[in-house]
Amino acid sequence: MQLVRSVSQAKKIIASIKKRGMKIGLVPTMGYLHEGHLSLVRIARKKCDFLVVSVFVNPTQFGPEEDFRKYPRDLKRDLRLLKLEGVDLVFYPSVSQMYPDGFRTYVEVVEWSRLLCGASRPIHFRGVTTVVLKFFNIVQPDIAVFGSKDFQQAVIIKKMVKELNLNVRIVTGRIVRESDGLAMSSRNKYLSEKERKNAAVLYQSLKSVKRAYKKGLRKPRPAVEMMAKMIEQKGGGIDYIQTVDKDTLEPVKKLKKGTLIAVAVFFGRTRLIDNILL
Repeated sequence: MQLVRSVSQAKKIIASIKKRGMKIGLVPTMGYLHEGHLSLVRIARKKCDFLVVSVFVNPTQFGPEEDFRKYPRDLKRDLRLLKLEGVDLVFYPSVSQMYPDGFRTYVEVVEWSRLLCGASRPIHFRGVTTVVLKFFNIVQPDIAVFGSKDFQQAVIIKKMVKELNLNVRIVTGRIVRESDGLAMSSRNKYLSEKERKNAAVLYQSLKSVKRAYKKGLRKPRPAVEMMAKMIEQKGGGIDYIQTVDKDTLEPVKKLKKGTLIAVAVFFGRTRLIDNILL
């Protein structure tokens, strides 16, 4: 397994791999890896000949009051885990490699980047799409794997790939959960013991809507109110609870098969997201 820190070195290696006709896979991460990340690595490993994992805490997707500087990092542990998964190359660029002095170019999927998480994090998805496009240009993957916990992110990236005519297939992996249902996230580390226990209500509330839907619930408002009550009883501060179309992210007037129930909640100062498909 190679560790590469510069864009030029990464492009040189990729060029040699391309000449050999090998299929390249990419899993972009911000590091501090957990089983959710590793499940994506395993999907990619099965679908490609040469597997690249990027480890980069991307500053352009963090707002000025967000946790860029304190975001958890542990490269040594990440490298150990990735080596065990048979990764071929770890791309670990510095901020200056990705955003040199004078950087002024961004790409954005307009409108969709303002929905759901984008309402309270207005620059977030512009940063995501920009850095992902840069990774695609550097690594030139045939496939790239993203997680379903960040459902909106996956939808937006697929839209970017389609509309910019990029030659990469986007694959999504399922949400990996802790034993109590909490979606695995690097930010779970921030939670106090009490907050961590209470955060399990996110998945419980999502499952309660799914059960109600199976029993005939079709109106979005009672579903949202049900979830809000459960979450607030556990001390969660709601950013949003929305029922949307899984392909367009637009609000739906009626719950139906394929509707996405998406939620973002604060426990203390930690913002957690989760979702479920009906």
